[in-house]
Amino acid sequence: MTVDQTFPVEVIDATILSALPNPVLVVNEDCLIGYLNPAAETLLGASRGVLVGRSLTELWPVDSPLFRMIEQARHRGSTLADYDLPIESPRIGSHFVNVQVAPLGERSGHIVVTLQERSIAQRLHRQMTFRGAARSVTAMAAMLAHEVKNPLSGIRGAAQLLEQNLGPEDTELTQLICDETDRIVGLVDRMEVFADERPIQRVAVNIHEVLDRCRRISEAGFGRNIHFVERYDPSLPPVLGNRDLLIQVFVNLLKNACEAAPSNGGEVVMTTSYRHGMRVSVAGSEERVDLPLQVTIHDNGPGIQEDLKQNLFEPFVTGRENGTGLGLAFVAKAVEAHGGIIEVDSEPGQTVFKLTFPITEPEIVADEDRANGVPEEAAR
Repeated sequence: MTVDQTFPVEVIDATILSALPNPVLVVNEDCLIGYLNPAAETLLGASRGVLVGRSLTELWPVDSPLFRMIEQARHRGSTLADYDLPIESPRIGSHFVNVQVAPLGERSGHIVVTLQERSIAQRLHRQMTFRGAARSVTAMAAMLAHEVKNPLSGIRGAAQLLEQNLGPEDTELTQLICDETDRIVGLVDRMEVFADERPIQRVAVNIHEVLDRCRRISEAGFGRNIHFVERYDPSLPPVLGNRDLLIQVFVNLLKNACEAAPSNGGEVVMTTSYRHGMRVSVAGSEERVDLPLQVTIHDNGPGIQEDLKQNLFEPFVTGRENGTGLGLAFVAKAVEAHGGIIEVDSEPGQTVFKLTFPITEPEIVADEDRANGVPEEAAR
């Protein structure tokens, strides 16, 4: 086979590695990272500029089986492979991967590490389940609004009429009827938001401004005893989204995270990063879009109960004594309305919600700047 001489071999090699969907890293004899492709940046949640030169031991526990494989490959001078290997750390969460490690030709001591996530198909299956949950909530909300609120209004009116002819000792019962009907109407009102099928209005939104506001809301209330950690990529472009809806989404997630975290030593980590190569169909159309912007909310609570994981985004599913089970159902619907994806990884000691969103195209940002009166020079 003849190689096209207009492209040097080393350029072709780098291009191929960058195009691979699987994470690839090269480490030297001291386990310092010398190279990683975009898929590895996504897995590790940081850019190449941050990670090159850092030790792999800073990213994974030193007792990980991965390091034993690297040492064996270096000692034997041959390729090793393992399947369903657990790779976990507070930074990247928990993953099961297929791993291959191999010496890098004539570069003594250098090892190529290739990872293949086992959970890709599982994540897609879960996402379809979550979208189904959002649709079931929509149908239930429409039914409740129509079939429940009208009879409740009649029940409340009848109780008020009865109250006029009752003595003081019996009015307590009619007041109980009124209070309970008001409570149920309030619950139905909260669900009516799910029945709204109109497309949301989306503009360029700075995701870090949204997250900063949600953090301040949390610190002023339900998260006042929680330690918040922000790991943001400041170079991210705007999200194509609805600002108010995104605030509701992340306040819900932060509230769940804060309530799950322990009262002493509770920590919630908020991370943003750029994720290469994720493409999905937009809800309600045949269009396929890139979803490169990822936000994760990580807490150090006890994890989600095993019997709740499969139906976590269904309405009225909750593990809390006073929970309504509507918060995460709303999150599922709102993320779907943005054309995004939500994933959950949970185990004892940590739960991670991962949300990916489409970014705003440059021409949309320019249109927003002109609409807001931003001079073209300043926009640049």
